[in-house]
Amino acid sequence: MSTPLGDSELDTLFRDARSHNGWRDEVVSDEQLHAIYDLMKMGPTAANACPARLVFVRGADAKKRLEPSLDPANVDKCNSAPVVALIAMDLAFYEKLPKLFPHTDARSWYAGKPDKIRETAFRNSTLQGAYFMMAARSVGLDCGPMSGFDADKLNAEFFPDGQVLINFICALGHGDPAKLFDRLPRLDFDEACTIL
Repeated sequence: MSTPLGDSELDTLFRDARSHNGWRDEVVSDEQLHAIYDLMKMGPTAANACPARLVFVRGADAKKRLEPSLDPANVDKCNSAPVVALIAMDLAFYEKLPKLFPHTDARSWYAGKPDKIRETAFRNSTLQGAYFMMAARSVGLDCGPMSGFDADKLNAEFFPDGQVLINFICALGHGDPAKLFDRLPRLDFDEACTIL
């Protein structure tokens, strides 16, 4: 853990990584999806709660189910992607805490506390979504995260029981560099950071 990553690895994860809008016609395998999850799940969450739940939308029929919930600008991005990951949050995540955090009664920290449940599920599933993108880049894939969708429609179609709710979606595959926009600027350290 004390050895910094080299420039090549940092380029893959951050400096050369882009949010892709178009995709090459290359398959994303089940093995790659498993590899992404097996890396993602190792990232830290509050009390090891792991509230993220993933649905991988790959087939044409599944994409037809997704399309009505998408903003028009995101339809082609999703339909052309080999896979679209629905990164969702389980509002009953605390029921898994006896397995995930067994050394104390962490379930009682959340049971019956809907505001705390929702805040924890949202924050930590968002963290896990970021781990998901880093994991995907680590196994040689590109990502296209999106929040342009109707959450109510998407939840009704894919998570009708109301226990799991969408956080964001992320297209996945081998990006087409010809369809990238120019990289947008970022804030400098002094614009975003304070050292006290």
